[in-house]
Amino acid sequence: MNKLSHVDKQGKASMVDVGHKPIQTRIAKAQGHITLNENTIKLIKENSIKKGDVLRIAEIAGILGAKKTSELIPLCHPLQITKVKINAEIDSTGVMVYSELKCIGQTGIEMEALTGVSIALLTIYDMCKAVDKNMIIDYTKLISKVKKDF
Repeated sequence: MNKLSHVDKQGKASMVDVGHKPIQTRIAKAQGHITLNENTIKLIKENSIKKGDVLRIAEIAGILGAKKTSELIPLCHPLQITKVKINAEIDSTGVMVYSELKCIGQTGIEMEALTGVSIALLTIYDMCKAVDKNMIIDYTKLISKVKKDF
């Protein structure tokens, strides 16, 4: 039976000691989607949203969010991030956001990949809320995580 690694014997939250783990290259990919109405999609395509270029600003916000993950999620370790890539693309129902992150360390980078996507989606929501009252952030999910020895 698996047990939670972030809970000590007394049931209290505890940051996991990863000091004994080998230093490895770690890569994680995530994605998420926000559903928008047709007019909002049109305005984004035309770069007519008053707050600016929705896709590019969302991508930059996602990068910033990924870098701040350990400050936002209490039990996440600060990581030596070597790559953050956030890509926002319009699809037929809204915007899909993808992330790919890489670090060198003793613990994974999946939370940073998920946070980057989440912040990008929230940025899209914020930028479009004046014109679309029915937006739905449909999901955010981890696509893959890999660790490689040097």
